[in-house]
Amino acid sequence: MALSAAARQRLDEASEALVEDWHAFTEDAISQAEVAAGVADVVGRVVDAAGNNAHADARIASLLTRRIVTLLRRRLLELGDRLDSEDALALLRALEQVATAIEPRWSERFQDRMTGPSGLDLIVEVAHDLRSPLTSILFLAETMLHGRSGPLTPLQERQLGLVYSAAFGLNAVASDVIELVRGGDRLVGREMQPFSIAEVLEAVRDIVLPIAEEKGLELRFEGPGSDRRHGHPGAINRVLLNLTTNALKFSAEGYVEVKVVEIGADIVECSVRDTGRGIPAAAMPTLFEPFRRRQKPGDYAFSGSGLGLSICRKLVEAMGADLAVSTVQGEGTRFSFRLVLPPVNAAEGLFG
Repeated sequence: MALSAAARQRLDEASEALVEDWHAFTEDAISQAEVAAGVADVVGRVVDAAGNNAHADARIASLLTRRIVTLLRRRLLELGDRLDSEDALALLRALEQVATAIEPRWSERFQDRMTGPSGLDLIVEVAHDLRSPLTSILFLAETMLHGRSGPLTPLQERQLGLVYSAAFGLNAVASDVIELVRGGDRLVGREMQPFSIAEVLEAVRDIVLPIAEEKGLELRFEGPGSDRRHGHPGAINRVLLNLTTNALKFSAEGYVEVKVVEIGADIVECSVRDTGRGIPAAAMPTLFEPFRRRQKPGDYAFSGSGLGLSICRKLVEAMGADLAVSTVQGEGTRFSFRLVLPPVNAAEGLFG
């Protein structure tokens, strides 16, 4: 059934509204004229689809086209009360036909790029795109948590803490993807610097506390007697944070313990222990492999991609140590690594 005059008028109204919102496409379009041409093209395909014209299947897949189809659907739904049911169904049915027609082409294009020379570049681009909005979420959540937007109730404070923790975790995953794709060579700086282990532990605790409180788990932190050390605080923070988050994820009751203890004058052992379910023997051989696939849905894995533990191992190895794991089914798991972290002497402590 071809579109009625009323349906065609509503389609044109929706397309004109999209052109007015052309700034939504600035990342993909050179000019407003390009967006207008894209909208007109999609509208033409919808009209063809409504008239059972095979021309609708000839869509050229592009990110701009996909966004136009998505937003055109939204605009048409907004006009729903100005269309009779038969016209509304005809429009939406035709639009879905166009959307269905472009999906296989889009998938082929994506797969071609992923398997081609620019595949890794695409992964980095996506990770960068994720980090930008996540950084904004982190900033806004932190601003509100510090009371700069007004007082919070205890419930709001806890909920914002969870938002911050989740955004921080996603941001870390995006960073991990970028580092892995680039080979992990820049994970740790060459020069050691003076830092406070207590401050590192406090930073980790601040991030994971809302998660622990939500699950009713106890958090235990312990630092060494000699707090000021030379080392790589950023890398140590990332490893401990990742391991602690994983421990909380796989513990239903009990506690998670994070310890940094002196083994010798210059050596400390960092460990994260949980009272979770433990790691099955079948999962151990691939525990540190990135981008691994689970054997079947529901299989034990710290993440679907395996990025977290892979990055932890790379970071620990870059600091000259090995990441060890011990686990007992039904009792819990302990990750640990030993680092050479020379104490800061008194003179350095005054200025370090």
